[in-house]
Amino acid sequence: MTTNASGQTSRPPVTGRTRSMVIGADRISLGIARHWLLLLNLFIFLYLGLPFLAPILMEVGITGPAHVIYTIYSGLCHQLGFRSEFLFGQQFTYPRAVFQQFTGINGNDLFGARAFIGNAQLGWKVAFCERDVAIYGAILLGGLVFALPPVRRRLGPLPWWAYVVFGVAPIAIDGFSQLFSQYPYNLLPLFNLLPYRESTLFLRTLTGGLFGLANAWLAMPYLAASMAEMRLQLENRLAKVDAPRPA
Repeated sequence: MTTNASGQTSRPPVTGRTRSMVIGADRISLGIARHWLLLLNLFIFLYLGLPFLAPILMEVGITGPAHVIYTIYSGLCHQLGFRSEFLFGQQFTYPRAVFQQFTGINGNDLFGARAFIGNAQLGWKVAFCERDVAIYGAILLGGLVFALPPVRRRLGPLPWWAYVVFGVAPIAIDGFSQLFSQYPYNLLPLFNLLPYRESTLFLRTLTGGLFGLANAWLAMPYLAASMAEMRLQLENRLAKVDAPRPA
């Protein structure tokens, strides 16, 4: 750092290899700022698609990669068999009582229901539960709709009150009323007034979809504005770099 005549300090200009690295990083950042929505949609598509790839791989006998997917996503989702979709089997879903009847796994045996990935008769479990499929499917749908120029130009962020009322409240009511009505919460004095209930595929899909769309509607206009500002700054900075130098 150097000090000029007015007493202000300034950094020495970046040159050589460091300068090239900074310019390269700026160009990468500019590419991300220009194509952020495409990259985000691709990421959500892959993130949602891999759980569906697992049962497909199981069906064709490529079990090793399928088990890797199940293992990775087990840290991201409960994967309970009676709250998940199945492919290539007798039914698309197996509610708790039906799941217990077909598998012999007690509905309160969460470890067993989580570990069961399927068989040739019942089909193979999607590595995401029904609600998570709805959440990320709705986020992807929101991203694809937001990619349409007329929508992107006119759509502002979802108001916070609407996000809470239409996005958070339905999924919270459905999820927590189910959770606290079941073992072991239904044995505790604080929760034993709640009648036992098990949500359904329809309710999990509806509330998950509303939550996913609300998140997309809330976040994407803010991301668009932030990326537009970043793009403008980087374009101005790189324009100075690419400008022809005086002879």
